[in-house]
Amino acid sequence: MLKYNARLKPRARQLRQNLTESERVLWSRLRGKQISGVQFYRQKPVGDYIVDFYSPKGKLVVEIDGSQHLEDHHAERDRERDNYLCRLGLTVLRFNSRQVLKETEAVVEVIYREIAERMRKEIPPDPPFTKGG
Repeated sequence: MLKYNARLKPRARQLRQNLTESERVLWSRLRGKQISGVQFYRQKPVGDYIVDFYSPKGKLVVEIDGSQHLEDHHAERDRERDNYLCRLGLTVLRFNSRQVLKETEAVVEVIYREIAERMRKEIPPDPPFTKGG
């Protein structure tokens, strides 16, 4: 289990109660282990950050960016955050909110493919065939 800043819990709870429309749409497709039986959590504290969606088994973070993320200072903070999460062994997928609303199926497909790839890496290869004796 990843450590997190306990002071973020109340803020995460508040964010879960006030999802944006794009977060609501994507959550309806991620909740209940709908993608490859993998659990996702929404507005989950990870380290000193609250990520939009997190799958511990898939080691995957999904972020939905509003238009403010296009501004230089937001983009730089996003890079720092992504680097931190990557150092924890997580993959970060970013989508803009318009993309989630207009191209939901394509977004879900990207998430599905990433989960499938990460799960495939966790399955050890079959042992080589040996003759019985």
